[in-house]
Amino acid sequence: MMAIDPVCGMTVDPAKAAGSADYRGKKYFFCSKHCVSRFRADPEKYAAEPNPEPAHAAEYTCPMHPEIVRSAPGSCPKCGMALVPVAGAEEDNAELRDLTRRLWVSAVLSAPLLLVAMAPMLGFAAQFKYSRYVELLLATPVVWWGGWPFFRKFWLSLKNRSPNMYTLIGLGVGLAYVYSVVAIAAPGLFPPELRMHGGEVGTYFEAAAIIVTLVSVGEVLQLRAMGQTSQAIRQLLSLAPAMALRIENGVEKEIPLSEVRVGDRLRVRPGEKIPVDGSVVEGSSNVDESMVTGEPVPVPKKPGDRVVGGTVNAKGGFVMRAERIGSDTLLARIVQMVGEAQRTKAPVQRLADKVAEYFVEVVVAIAILTALAWFFFGPEPRLNHALVNAVAVLIIACPCAVGLATPISITVAMGQGALNGVLFRSAEAVEKLRDVDTLVVDKTGTLTVGRPELVDFALHDAPLDESEALRLIASLERASEHPLAQAIVQAAEKREVPLSPVEGFNSVTGQGVEGTVAGHRVAVGSRRYMERLGGVPAALADKSIFAAIDGRVAAGLTVADPIKQTTPEAVHALHAEGIRIVMLSGDSRKTAGVVAKLLGIDEVIAEVLPEKKVEKVKELQAQGRVVAMAGDGINDAPALARADVGIAMGTGTDVAIESAAVTLVKGDLRAIVKAIRLSRATMRNVKQNLFFAFVYNALGVPIAAGVLYPVFGLLLSPIFAGAAMAMSSVSVVFNALRLRRAKI
Repeated sequence: MMAIDPVCGMTVDPAKAAGSADYRGKKYFFCSKHCVSRFRADPEKYAAEPNPEPAHAAEYTCPMHPEIVRSAPGSCPKCGMALVPVAGAEEDNAELRDLTRRLWVSAVLSAPLLLVAMAPMLGFAAQFKYSRYVELLLATPVVWWGGWPFFRKFWLSLKNRSPNMYTLIGLGVGLAYVYSVVAIAAPGLFPPELRMHGGEVGTYFEAAAIIVTLVSVGEVLQLRAMGQTSQAIRQLLSLAPAMALRIENGVEKEIPLSEVRVGDRLRVRPGEKIPVDGSVVEGSSNVDESMVTGEPVPVPKKPGDRVVGGTVNAKGGFVMRAERIGSDTLLARIVQMVGEAQRTKAPVQRLADKVAEYFVEVVVAIAILTALAWFFFGPEPRLNHALVNAVAVLIIACPCAVGLATPISITVAMGQGALNGVLFRSAEAVEKLRDVDTLVVDKTGTLTVGRPELVDFALHDAPLDESEALRLIASLERASEHPLAQAIVQAAEKREVPLSPVEGFNSVTGQGVEGTVAGHRVAVGSRRYMERLGGVPAALADKSIFAAIDGRVAAGLTVADPIKQTTPEAVHALHAEGIRIVMLSGDSRKTAGVVAKLLGIDEVIAEVLPEKKVEKVKELQAQGRVVAMAGDGINDAPALARADVGIAMGTGTDVAIESAAVTLVKGDLRAIVKAIRLSRATMRNVKQNLFFAFVYNALGVPIAAGVLYPVFGLLLSPIFAGAAMAMSSVSVVFNALRLRRAKI
C-alpha cells in the first residue's frame, strides 16, 4: 500500500522510502532525507495537514537543462548543477548552505596555505623546514572536502560523456594535488633536472586549493541568483487574498479562498482585494486594475461589469458572483505563464564551455601520447620521463584562467553596470543583451511617469485668478471619489494652495460633482455635465475636465499620465543603436497612439492583456529577433520572463523586478543604452580573456610534451608549467579590469 509524504505530498512506497518517522501513534514515510529532516523539525505542521494530492507536489528543474524535471531536490544528471524549484515551490537552500560552509572553510585554510607557499619567495625558507607537510595538511581538506561537489560533477561529466568546465576543474585540481603528494612521498621517481635546490620536487598544493576556493565563490553566487528565480511567482501568488466573504442564505461567512465555488455570491468591502474573477451584481466602486492593464487610473465598476481576482477595491463596496476560480483565474494564468517562461528560456552557452568540450579531450589525448612517446622512445629513466612530462602537459592545461575568463569579466561588468544604474541578475543577461535588436516597452510607468497628474489648467473669462480658481476646484474634488480627483488635489497641494471645506456636496454618477466652497457655487465634471450651464467655450474645447464657478464654465483641466522627461532622449539613443521599439500597452488605443506619436515609437499594440504581451514577444522571437522587454507592472511579468532579456524599472513592482534579468535602478530608459554598450564591451573582453587563457596552453602544451627536447634538449618542468598557468590567470585578470574604463 502506497503512502503520502506529509512534507511534499509525493506518493511513496514504504518499502523504498528514504526514511520514516513515528508521531502520535502514526508512521509517516518520506521520499527523501530532506523531507525527513523537515518533518522532524516541526512534526505538528506536517502531521496536522498532510497533502492529500500527490499530483501537486513541488517540481524541480535544471537552470541549464529545462527539460530535466524532478519531483525532489537534487542535482542535474547531465551537468551536476543544483535543481531549482519551479511553479512557486518553496525554495530549498540546503545546497547553498552546504556550499557556503565549504567556501568559508576553504577560504580560511587557503589563506595561510598561500602564505606558506610564498614564503621562499619572501626569504623565509629557513623558517619553514616542514612547510611542504604544512601545505599538505592545509590543502587536503580544501581539495577533498571543499572541492567534493566539483569532483562529483567532474565524475558526472565523464559518466555522461559531456565534457564541461567541471571536467577541467576536476582534472586540474585532482592532478595538481596527486602530483604534489607523489612529490613529497616519492621524490625519487622524478629525474634530477626537475628537482629544486635541496633536491626537493616542486608542489602545487596552493594552486589546487585556490582553484577550489575561487570556483566555490562563483558557485555560491550562482546558487543565490538561481534561488531567486521563483521569487516572482511567490510574489504573484501572494496577490490573491487568503479569505473571501461568502453570502449564503442571507448570512455572510468568511471562508478560505480554496472553498470558493463558481456561482458563489461574495462581498468585497472597501480596500479589500477581489478574491476571484467574476462580475458585479450589487453596488458600485472603483477598482485598481493596474496589475492587469497597467493603467494607473482606477476603473469604475457597476452591476454587470467584470472584475479580476487580485485587483484592489477602492472605497465603495459591492457584491460579486464568482465565475472563475482556482487555476482558471487570470492571476493563476499569469503565474503559470511566468513559470513556463522561466523554465523554457534557453540559457546562453558560454564560449568557454563550447571550447572545453574539445579542449579536455585534446589535452588528455596529448598527455597520453606524450607518456607513450617518452616511454617507448625517450631516454632513461623512461618511465620517470613519461610520467613527469605527461603531468606537465596536464598541469599547464589547468583550467584556472579558463574558469576565470568569463566570470571575472562578468563581475567587473556588473560592477560597472551598478555604477550606471543598471543591475544585472545573471551572466546570461550580460551576454544576451549585446544581441538585442528589438525592445518591447510597456507604456505606463516605463515611458510615462505611471500616475495621473494635472498637466494642463486653463481659465476662460473667469472672475478669479488661477490660484483661487484651483483652490475652489481642488476643495470640491477632495470630497469626491472619482479616480482623477486625487490628481487635482495633489496638484493644489504641490502648489501649496490652501483648501477649504465643502458645503452641500452632491455627486452625479458618471458626470460630475458640485457644491459650495467659500461662498462660491462650484461644479466639476464632463462636457455633458456642463451643457446645463451653457456648454463648454471653444477656448477650452481641447480639455478633458471642466469647472464652472458661480454658474459659468470658467476653467478646463487635463489630467493625464505624463511622459518621463528622459524618455525622448532614450528613444532617440536606442534608435541610434539600431534597436526597433514596440509599445505594448493595456491602455486605450487613442492614449497609447498619442504617446507613440510624440516619441516616434516604431509599432504600437494597445488594449492587450498579459497573455497577449507574451504572444507578441513569442511572435517577434519566431521572426528571428532577439527581444528585450522593458516594463514595471505585474501585468508585464510574464512577458519579462519570456523575453530574451527582461528589463524592469526599479520604481516598479517587486513582481516585475523578480521576473526580469536586468533592473534599471532609477527607471530611466537611457540606462538600457548603457547596458547594451556595456554588454558588447564585456563580450569582446571575454573573447580576449579566452584568447589569453588558451594561448599559454597552445604554446605551453607542446613544449611540456617535449617537442623541443630532440633539438634543444629542453624540458618544461611542472614548475614552469605552473608559472605559465599563473601568468595566463594574471593576464585574464588585468584584461578584465580594463572594462572599468569602457565608455558606455
